[in-house]
Amino acid sequence: MVCQTHGPARVPARFEPPGRIGYFTRMEPRELVRAWVEAFNRADVDTLASLYEEDAINHQVAESPVKGRSSIREMLKRGFAAAEMTCIVENLFQDGEWAILEWRDPKGLRGCGFFHVQHDKIAFQRGYWDKLSFSRSHGIPLDD
Repeated sequence: MVCQTHGPARVPARFEPPGRIGYFTRMEPRELVRAWVEAFNRADVDTLASLYEEDAINHQVAESPVKGRSSIREMLKRGFAAAEMTCIVENLFQDGEWAILEWRDPKGLRGCGFFHVQHDKIAFQRGYWDKLSFSRSHGIPLDD
């Protein structure tokens, strides 16, 4: 393919067609986040943790970033012990290696999450939600 103003199209040196890596089918970021939502709604911390890279970072902006699969697992375990959480998908988009989730819960809380997926694992996650509203709706005292 030749573009009249920019020259020939450039294909990355390690190009793989979408959905394929060698002989294995690659999970698209959007599909990985769907699996994440299903595990989240079961409060299945082991399955959730398995979806992250070993050195992944999960940064819920209302909290400090958490680094590493085992630390993320413990963060999720504490969260599910403190509150009954449900994620209802409003929108789920994908752009390359990124999946963007807009969600709500049954109590009216809304938020969004950004998931950077590499090699079929979450390498980085950032979530935006209102900690004050969440804490109040679940009867959780706020830290001073």
